[in-house]
Amino acid sequence: MRALRIAAAAEAATLAILLINLATVHLPAISGLCGPLHGTAYLATIALAWPAGPAARWRAAIPGIGGLLALRRPAHSGR
Repeated sequence: MRALRIAAAAEAATLAILLINLATVHLPAISGLCGPLHGTAYLATIALAWPAGPAARWRAAIPGIGGLLALRRPAHSGR
């Protein structure tokens, strides 16, 4: 769960950086660095949520906030 929490936070943070960069100065260096980091964090979030069950898998597949949603309601809650 700790690794999923870290990956979800990295995914959300890199998406925020990319969107802020796009809305303001649009520096190619920031896009070039944060784009691959965001993609890697997104894939890591999906992979780390996989053992948590089908509900967490579907939530983790939502780009940007899916990892945070997968952490919010654990699959073992019975719902």
